[in-house]
Amino acid sequence: MNIEKQLEILMQGTEYGDHTLEKSMRRELFTLLKENRPLRVYCGYDPTATDLHLGHTITMRKLRQFQDFGHEVTFLIGDSTALIGDPSDKNKARPILNEDDVRINASSFAEQAYTILDSNSTQIRYNSKWLNELGFSDLIRLAQNFTIQQFLSRNNFANRIANNEPVYLHETFYALMQGYDAVAMKADVQVGGTDQLFNIIVAGRKLQQMMGLKPQVGIVLSILPGTDGEQRMSKSMGNHIPIATTADDMFGKIMSIPDDAMGIYFRLATRFSPDQIRDIENEMASENIHPKDVKITLASEITEIFCGLEKARDARERFAAVFGSGNLPDNIEDRLINIDDGIVDILVVCRFAKSKSEARRLISQGAVKLNGSRIVDIHHHITDPGSKILQVGKRKVVNLIVE
Repeated sequence: MNIEKQLEILMQGTEYGDHTLEKSMRRELFTLLKENRPLRVYCGYDPTATDLHLGHTITMRKLRQFQDFGHEVTFLIGDSTALIGDPSDKNKARPILNEDDVRINASSFAEQAYTILDSNSTQIRYNSKWLNELGFSDLIRLAQNFTIQQFLSRNNFANRIANNEPVYLHETFYALMQGYDAVAMKADVQVGGTDQLFNIIVAGRKLQQMMGLKPQVGIVLSILPGTDGEQRMSKSMGNHIPIATTADDMFGKIMSIPDDAMGIYFRLATRFSPDQIRDIENEMASENIHPKDVKITLASEITEIFCGLEKARDARERFAAVFGSGNLPDNIEDRLINIDDGIVDILVVCRFAKSKSEARRLISQGAVKLNGSRIVDIHHHITDPGSKILQVGKRKVVNLIVE
């Protein structure tokens, strides 16, 4: 593949918030690619939890693209930075983890990452190897490259100050530590989300220049929205798609996203090329293909990545069997419910029934289905977690997220 095509694929899904910066990063990456050597590419992951969701894997997908083009990819475990916690997208300070929690989480992160990354060509490193060797004098030397104003101008810190929320001194260390990662690894390219723009572009590049190194290219990716299509994907928001879930659950959750979110899902979470995505979008714009069919393609692709081809096919067939031909709504709303909730209460909460008596009547009439199976017991309770399709009649459908 020629360099121009590689560049288009590697820049797909990027977002810099500044056209000049985007042009600069594109130009610098093009120059690196012309050197015709394996580039040193990495992304850092702070193991603050054990379970990954689809939003966590966007940067891994980009790393895999670099791997496919023959570059050296490092999956960096931020075991030292995780002890602080990245404040970039937080309205309050993160709780400090202990080293045992970080080690357990790191093992789970790496294992799940191999659903995307090539395990044979992925190098796993820990930033404690170099960060733990820094002394206080080293920290001063790094810190003198930045001003307090630079940190306080960041939206998350500025908002906390405006709301009289504390900003702790140790939180300002995070950008220095992450920036030093790029120095220690002599990185050519760092991949991250838009919440990492300051850490990658300002901290990383500046510290590399201070150390006499060529500044890295920042591949800064858009943030994947959750199943609501609006808010950032997050477990706490109830709009996430877990990686360690069933094929049926994953397929159903993807089918529930709004139509206008399909574009960013294709660009960030699939193996489709820019040309293929443009073709799909043009076909939709020309009304030559129905959005439902496009969404089925999207759900099949993502489910196949994480669950395998056979399970993805089975999930697609079961999903089609639940709704039948022509019965699938354009968008399926998500509704978060608690495990052991009763079906009568759920129907009322979802506004499929105005009262409990109406809910019981719908059940007795055989109008209520859960994952395609008719519910006949008014005392039915949902006892297992996951995603389930609740349907009343032909048009009332909701994706229940049971926790």
